[in-house]
Amino acid sequence: MGNIVSTINVNGIRAATGKTGKGMLEWLAVTEADIICLQETRATDEQTRKALAPALADGWYLTHAEPGTKGRAGVGILSRRSPRRVRIGFGSDEFDGLGRFVEAEFDGLTVASVYVHTGEADTPIQDEKYRFLGELGAHLRARTGDYVICGDWNIAHTQLDIKNWKGNIGKAGFLPGEQAWIDEMLAAGYADVVRDLHPDVPGPYSWWSYRGRAFDTDAGWRIDYHLARGDIAGRAKQAVVERAPEYALRWSDHAPVTVQYR
Repeated sequence: MGNIVSTINVNGIRAATGKTGKGMLEWLAVTEADIICLQETRATDEQTRKALAPALADGWYLTHAEPGTKGRAGVGILSRRSPRRVRIGFGSDEFDGLGRFVEAEFDGLTVASVYVHTGEADTPIQDEKYRFLGELGAHLRARTGDYVICGDWNIAHTQLDIKNWKGNIGKAGFLPGEQAWIDEMLAAGYADVVRDLHPDVPGPYSWWSYRGRAFDTDAGWRIDYHLARGDIAGRAKQAVVERAPEYALRWSDHAPVTVQYR
């Protein structure tokens, strides 16, 4: 298997695949990715497989952790080969049944797809986000070998990762506690490979609100990350955000973030 890995929050798998002529299925037909991490499928396993039926018929394999709450979360991994081993969740009594984490092992490489919910500052929702990050962090520290975890983290790590950072001070997604968690993962040996390949520049953003002209003016957030550990972290040679050429051609409010590893 090759080592081109992509991640995309599909914002509802049925909606993303239902946009005829300009949707996710057309992208899957031409992408060079070998492994694709999906977030927010918002569908049961049966519904997800039905939505992706043309791609599965073309040879893609699907690993899916369906949502625990209808219409929320759901993560998956599409791959060109069947994984050797699959793990849903990371041993959490609170979170493993919610469809926020799935991990698949391929020959010499383990890839995980994660969805971290948005949160809301100074509320129980934010407390839940921090609990999730705490348990996930413990799992990630214990991982060894070549490991890549991709997903929608709903965290802008620094001012370079959000266009309107001044207007988001004190808001979920740009809180010091969230940013500190990313710092902890980097200190634990993970590399933010997209930032490493695009140092000291704004973005490249991967999410734009559907409201206003955020997409047209590139007023986005970089919240879709590849965190890599092991030898593969140093083998990332190219990272691109596959931003749609125009608003009308978007099939999600996120864009695929694709990394080529040597």
